[in-house]
Amino acid sequence: MKRVVLIYGVISGAIIFAMFMITWPLYKNGLLSMDHGEILGYTTMVIALSLIFFGVKSFRDNHLHGAIPFGRAFVLGLSIAGVASLFYAISWEIIFNLFMPDFMDQYANMCIAKAKAGNATEAELQKVMSQIDQMRGLYKNPFLRFGVTMAEILPVGILVALISAAILRKKEVLPA
Repeated sequence: MKRVVLIYGVISGAIIFAMFMITWPLYKNGLLSMDHGEILGYTTMVIALSLIFFGVKSFRDNHLHGAIPFGRAFVLGLSIAGVASLFYAISWEIIFNLFMPDFMDQYANMCIAKAKAGNATEAELQKVMSQIDQMRGLYKNPFLRFGVTMAEILPVGILVALISAAILRKKEVLPA
């Protein structure tokens, strides 16, 4: 089981890291905006974490003769998601520290511009700036930043693991 977790978790994490490396220059050159970053990021997560399904299927077919209980499939999926999430958080730390140390300034400018474009009142602008200041405080602490980054991807991994376990517990689904 460890081998399957490592193989599929590392491949999933490598997809995420590759996407960071591909998109960073596009953001830097203005070809992508932060507005699209969230959509692109979560799409990448779903694509990369789809390997959970293939990891669970591989383990079911190659080690359990085509049958896997829901609980075992879910634990396997969570384990793969955990490895991929670690890659995601470590990748972000690398990108943030080496290439985007001004990320919070860029993020703040985007949030303020968005609020102003939406005709935010002065009180609403102050609220946005207060939230940004709180986030800046979090981002200064690498342990909190790492935790926040893990919290971005882990729920997606849990959801994919649940769906995969529910589907693959049935022998009839994609038999070996």
